Amino acid sequence: MKSAQERYEAWLNSGALSKEETEELLAIKGNDEEIAMRFSAPLTFGTGGLRGKMFTGLSGMNRFTVSHATQGLASLILKEGRAKDGVAIGYDCRNNSALFAKTAASVLAANGIKVYLFDALRPTPELSFALREYKCVAGIVITASHNPKEYNGYKAYWEDGAQLPPEHADIVCAEMDKIDIFKGVKITDFEKAKAAGLIQMLGDETDEKYLAAVEAQAVNPAAVRKVADKLKIVYTPLHGTGCKLVPTILRRIGLTQLYTVDEQMINDGNFPTVKKPNPEYPDVFKLGIDIANRVGADLVLATDPDADRVGVVTRTPDGSFTTITGNQMGALLADYILTAYEVTGTMPPHPYMVKTIVSTELVRKICDAHKVKLHDVLTGFKFIGEVIKNYEATGDGTFLFGFEESYGYLKGTYARDKDSVVSSMLICEMTAYYADKGMTLCDALAALHKKYGFFYEKTTELYVEGLDGSARMAAMMEAMRKEPPKEIGGVKVVAISDYKTGLVTENGGTRPTGLPTSNVLSYRLENRDILVVRPSGTEPKIKVYYLIEAKDEADGAEKYKRYQNEMERVFK
Repeated sequence: MKSAQERYEAWLNSGALSKEETEELLAIKGNDEEIAMRFSAPLTFGTGGLRGKMFTGLSGMNRFTVSHATQGLASLILKEGRAKDGVAIGYDCRNNSALFAKTAASVLAANGIKVYLFDALRPTPELSFALREYKCVAGIVITASHNPKEYNGYKAYWEDGAQLPPEHADIVCAEMDKIDIFKGVKITDFEKAKAAGLIQMLGDETDEKYLAAVEAQAVNPAAVRKVADKLKIVYTPLHGTGCKLVPTILRRIGLTQLYTVDEQMINDGNFPTVKKPNPEYPDVFKLGIDIANRVGADLVLATDPDADRVGVVTRTPDGSFTTITGNQMGALLADYILTAYEVTGTMPPHPYMVKTIVSTELVRKICDAHKVKLHDVLTGFKFIGEVIKNYEATGDGTFLFGFEESYGYLKGTYARDKDSVVSSMLICEMTAYYADKGMTLCDALAALHKKYGFFYEKTTELYVEGLDGSARMAAMMEAMRKEPPKEIGGVKVVAISDYKTGLVTENGGTRPTGLPTSNVLSYRLENRDILVVRPSGTEPKIKVYYLIEAKDEADGAEKYKRYQNEMERVFK
């Protein structure tokens, strides 16, 4: 196996680098730490594709690592005999996203694979839609979602519109291992491939098909128009891809008083107005709240750069704004959708919803009350897509709604990824429904808690960075398996679900989890609270999710603090 220094020199001497790339590598000559960081190991290709900081080197996001991954994907497609079915490609607003998208298209075309490339940046869920609409075998999105400006990524999708399944990701990895990152990749001139018809550009016609599919998901289409004279909403795309289609869909459902944050409507991969373009962070709403206070709006929406997730702040009784968390929004939407279908007598046959194992248990109570089946899946929207696919195979069941706590929601089966466009539409429809009753979303959430009990959710993150970060995270997880806690925060552990072994241990016996293998541990306590521990699939950190039932906010915060102190002690 070559050393980092040997790989560094091989890249310098490859003859493939541009003048700028060569100068970038020469600038780190003699810097052993930097060379080790860039060349000790490649970016790992998994079911989430690739994600990393942009720089020249084996472990960075650059045109060579993108082309290498695409050659691996091309080999999979050729093995399947699906070259004619084609691959759809989309990209976001990040620096180099357009370049990486064209690079991927040029590699696929060189392998004789048809490409459908969007003519400009688009929301990630529209890629999932386009893949299904044009019956492609696969799809690629160039995005790093909500990561800081230094990052970019490469998401690969399969023919159902969900992200690449593990067995196909393994084949891509194996194919990448077989070939040299420079000499083993086929690539052609982009313009020549386009002229030859191997690369077809997608534009407004695809947008219209997508928007029609989104608008069809409205539960109460008349809701917004009913209060259009007083409903005021502020929207920001955080410099990203939601800038066109989110305002378009909101206006189509009847919103006449939509205000946008002009500074953030400008596509800019440097994200100049925010520290991190993540709608989970309250500070990204500052400019939007300023506008809301000026015009008298009760709601501010923010979508992340690739527009698959949406965050919200809503007006409180004292006139200030508060965040509606991903768990809270999932519960609000689930309750609204079910209630609206029942009130209008339009509940479809055999309805079901899907949430991840780290998302609020409040939705379980809501589904039970409405006699609707709820499925739990592992973290990752591809698993929600898998449930939809399985139901479609049997022809029994209607998918109503799926969500994960990290601000991702989907209604409808036109796409198989979280979609902030349809989510923004439904959130505004729901806001209008409650506005007609003289309520804000803050009031609606309080009503949910009054009806079903108070639920308190928090997530903590332990960063494990460095070259040995992955090994250290693995060791921490194995230590918890070797000596499982008997109690957490003074409360007895009554069940442990180990998704790596596939077993639930409870009452002295075991049973299958019923879910795919994953390095995740879940602890159910005697008081019904749940703690889930999982390493992130895209960042060097272990996440702990706290799903707590409580008497009120103060009680939930006190229980969370006790559990958190215990988990911090475990992971020291």
